[in-house]
Amino acid sequence: MIRILAVDDEEEILTLIKNALSREGYDVTVLNCPEEVKKMRLLDYHLILLDVMMPQKDGFTLCQEIREETDCPILFLTAKNAEADLIRGLGLGADDYITKPFGIGELRARVAAHLRRESREKKHAVSVGDVRFYLKEKRAAYKDVTLPFTKSEYGICEYLAMNRGQTFTKDRIYEHVFGYDGESDSSAIAEHVKNIRAKCERAGVRPIETVWGIGYRWK
Repeated sequence: MIRILAVDDEEEILTLIKNALSREGYDVTVLNCPEEVKKMRLLDYHLILLDVMMPQKDGFTLCQEIREETDCPILFLTAKNAEADLIRGLGLGADDYITKPFGIGELRARVAAHLRRESREKKHAVSVGDVRFYLKEKRAAYKDVTLPFTKSEYGICEYLAMNRGQTFTKDRIYEHVFGYDGESDSSAIAEHVKNIRAKCERAGVRPIETVWGIGYRWK
């Protein structure tokens, strides 16, 4: 499910955002205090809405802090429309502005547009189906439950998931994950996949399928 975080000191705005976007099927978290953002796992969100003018910490400062932790689109909510403010915000890592007052239709359309064309290189986290990969942490989770992969198992899963739908031989997977100087051989991949499947099935997900006579792929 797509998760959206909205930060604004106006409760009426937050209520409007939550109601409008929840009806589109998004999981929306709202905060009226910018200082609360530091307590959130930002990697779990697919898009963030930030008010510019907040008393404790302005949106520009918050945007700069957030951009160090997540790749997701950041949209400012602002009554400001001066060119200097727009340039400053975009320079700090924001993706767009929605000028107050805004209509529900505009909000939904702008959010949907950014989610559709979100294609920046992932450095922090990416979702493939219902499995979310935390790239820096080398951790994968299904429906917020961490899958207890070893380092090698995670490497296999990340490689297959980032190339979803493509089929790879055991030799190809082994070379990518362990390199040409690996101490084992490609037969170890079958055992790793067996362990991955057991862990995934306990969590209720079956992402890897066998393509007989060829290898494996992420469904």
